[in-house]
Amino acid sequence: MESTDLSLRSAFLSKLKSVQPELLFLFFLIAVIYASAGFGGGSSYLAVLTLFSIPMATLRPVALLCNLVVVLGNLWIFHRNGFLHWRKSSIVVLAGLPFSFLGGYWKLSERGFFVLLGFSLLAAALAMLLQPKQEALESGAHWRLAPAGNAALGSGLGLLAGLTGIGGGIFLSPVLQLLRWDTPKTIAATASLFIFCQSAAGLAGQLARQATINWTFAWPLLLAVWAGGQVGARWSAIRLSQVLVRNLTAALVLYAGVNILWQYL
Repeated sequence: MESTDLSLRSAFLSKLKSVQPELLFLFFLIAVIYASAGFGGGSSYLAVLTLFSIPMATLRPVALLCNLVVVLGNLWIFHRNGFLHWRKSSIVVLAGLPFSFLGGYWKLSERGFFVLLGFSLLAAALAMLLQPKQEALESGAHWRLAPAGNAALGSGLGLLAGLTGIGGGIFLSPVLQLLRWDTPKTIAATASLFIFCQSAAGLAGQLARQATINWTFAWPLLLAVWAGGQVGARWSAIRLSQVLVRNLTAALVLYAGVNILWQYL
């Protein structure tokens, strides 16, 4: 039994060495794109890691750690520019924390996790494709979502964040945009705060269940997303085609979701 475990570990470590440069580049690029929109990139980190066949035990905590690193820079910039409305964001963020911890603590079978992840990635791709246009968000009155609605939204997305490693902002932002909850910048700031808090709670739940983090694997990726996040958070001045970037990212996430479901259903 021990020899089998050692051989699997050896094969895994050798595989990591062979793909590390590609992962570093992809994680850096994802962080640039997502940070420029105020997101962490959890859905795309998970998509890439699954395409490289990284085990579930390594995949979940790494995605959440990368979320934390990327959105921390976004939060500071949003706060400094007055876009982060703490009181308005508090209900949706705080409601998700215990559920995100529960999701991280919850023991999932490998098949159950990947099926849930596959459907979550499909939903994330759909959410990206259905986001309303910027001009429509800037015009018109903002709706006030009832506290119970904020709490329900935060709780459901918090549980999903803890279970999968997706920070939840990729779902929260389109919903708030469709509801005309506030301006695009305030919604992006709220999504960043939500991602940071739910990722921290989900990671805490995983660690409470005695999960371990492969730091040899994680540190280079964390440095890559930190660098990408710093570039992306300041890249709003550079006029990229946000529609093109969003569609390409959605295509990657969609492909990964279909690929996962094809294997595990």
